[in-house]
Amino acid sequence: MKALKRLPKYHMPLPLAFLAAVLLAGFITLLALWCQPNALRAMVSNLLAQPKLIVLNALPVGGLVLLFGFLLRNVCYGAALTNFIVCTMAIINRMKLEVRDEPFFPRDIMLIKEATSAAGEYDLPYPWGVIAVVLLATLLLAAAGLILKCKPFSAKKKADLGVRVLGAAASIAVMAGLITTVYASNDLYNSFKVSNAYYIPSVFNELGFPYCFCHQFTTYPVDRPDGFNKATAVAWDSEPPAKAENNGVNVIMVMDEAFSDVTDYEAFAYTAEDDPLPNLHALQSDPHAVTGHLVVPNFAAGTANTEFDVMTGMQTNALSATTTSAFRVVNRNLESVFRVFDRIGYETSYFHCGDNWFYNRENVLRWMGADDTLFIEKMKDVESKGRWVTDDYMAGLIEAEFEEAMAEGEPLFHYTTTIQNHMSYTRDKYGNDYVYPEVPLNVEVSDAVRSLLEVYIEGARDADAMLGRLVEYFSAQEEPVMLVFFGDHLPYLGDSQAGYEELGIAADEHWDAIGSYETPYVIWVNDSAADELDWNEAAKATEIPETLSASFLGAAVLELMGYEETSPWFSFLSDLRREYPVVQKNTAILPDGSIINPYLADDRQPQNLQKWRQWSYYNLRYKTIK
Repeated sequence: MKALKRLPKYHMPLPLAFLAAVLLAGFITLLALWCQPNALRAMVSNLLAQPKLIVLNALPVGGLVLLFGFLLRNVCYGAALTNFIVCTMAIINRMKLEVRDEPFFPRDIMLIKEATSAAGEYDLPYPWGVIAVVLLATLLLAAAGLILKCKPFSAKKKADLGVRVLGAAASIAVMAGLITTVYASNDLYNSFKVSNAYYIPSVFNELGFPYCFCHQFTTYPVDRPDGFNKATAVAWDSEPPAKAENNGVNVIMVMDEAFSDVTDYEAFAYTAEDDPLPNLHALQSDPHAVTGHLVVPNFAAGTANTEFDVMTGMQTNALSATTTSAFRVVNRNLESVFRVFDRIGYETSYFHCGDNWFYNRENVLRWMGADDTLFIEKMKDVESKGRWVTDDYMAGLIEAEFEEAMAEGEPLFHYTTTIQNHMSYTRDKYGNDYVYPEVPLNVEVSDAVRSLLEVYIEGARDADAMLGRLVEYFSAQEEPVMLVFFGDHLPYLGDSQAGYEELGIAADEHWDAIGSYETPYVIWVNDSAADELDWNEAAKATEIPETLSASFLGAAVLELMGYEETSPWFSFLSDLRREYPVVQKNTAILPDGSIINPYLADDRQPQNLQKWRQWSYYNLRYKTIK
């Protein structure tokens, strides 16, 4: 202590202290960027090419330096604490990227307990050299604080307390204001050039961790529902589930990209001879099938949101008052159809012929409980039509997965998401020389819309062929199989729904609220499954309506299988479906087909809709599944 007292001390005036804060913030920002897994030289080069990023990365660091500088009465102490916090977060981001290919988000701060538990499951690649440099820098900054003091601050002056409190409060206010305005701006965020805007880890690396972390404070929100009470939700979820015997019926779910039956509208002049959807139409009169329409969360996009709704029974559009991406809010184990089938003794798997990082699918599917996942990078001998993997190739993978499961003697629950009929529907989609069949129409449309229709319907024809192939394949199997086939959203047919307007489809009075979200679904069983499930009675008892929300599809499948009581959550969803078959934002379809706004109906209080929202919030934020 005496040695410390003998150290020379320099008391910086306030302007010099602020200048020191700026310089130290720049140093800490540079060190935090160095902690990222990408090369610092490439990072700095990108920042120099887009100078706004320099300021955006340094501002929150400078705010923390000032905050802690005021509280500790020393800018160097403030910088030392800021350096430790910011660089520790940058190191966590680095490790999370290397282990799970996912950045460190603000919401992860609330998951310290889960993260500590999960850390034991991984052989973590600790960057010891980086950690050592950060600790050394922190110690040097703290040591500098022993010599460099701030002249206005003295522990003996009561007035200093007010200055410190006001300075700290101002720092917090400025940072909060920046995060809710500048850092919340999607226009600003999207204005920066990146190599792949859809690959979030790459965006973090290229734009800088401090900036991206602050931007994420206001993205992908999940609103706390009115009246939410955790204890009440725990009680709902704690109802003892019934035990179910594994009946051995295999379940194959296929969500086909942009699969729709828009060609059934009167604007089209297809006949039985040139019908682009013969297999779908044949199944509509098959005694072994239940068919109808799903109301999905998005129009012309949002594949992952439909996956989320179907798999979890939660509803993307109910998570927040603003637009959100459901897969981006998932960061913990969830109850899902995968988990229900897994508990009953099924092998569970998921295939998608896209990248595993897209919408963070690899991590999200693991949190949903899928035993195995397969993405494009591990698929062999891929067959493409134009630039997209074909639906026919994916059908072959499903057949191979089924045969492997049968050889191992385990029933299979499988979910595939296809991609062939993804937009854009430009004439070069399948190659410049590809000849598209003409689309017969009863109305006049523009050349642009006609071209979109020709390209899109070619993909819809291939999707229907996939459906037919799978039905034919599973019809020949002795093992019982249920096939669930549906579309994720309607196709994009021009800006402002131009195609739908010209075809007259958008003229329906309920188009905006319901029709623009409807895609076809088929639930079909082969002969063995029909016998095992007593199909006619099961379909009658389940009471699946012609139109239902995508969030109820998983529960309907479980009920048809006789498994709905094995999960209090999905059992509740089965009951809710009978009360409100369709819920889409502020619109609901009742069992009698009437369309209402349930939140404005005086004679129908939406208690169960409120319970749905509250229970969903509990599942996302609190429910623990090991």
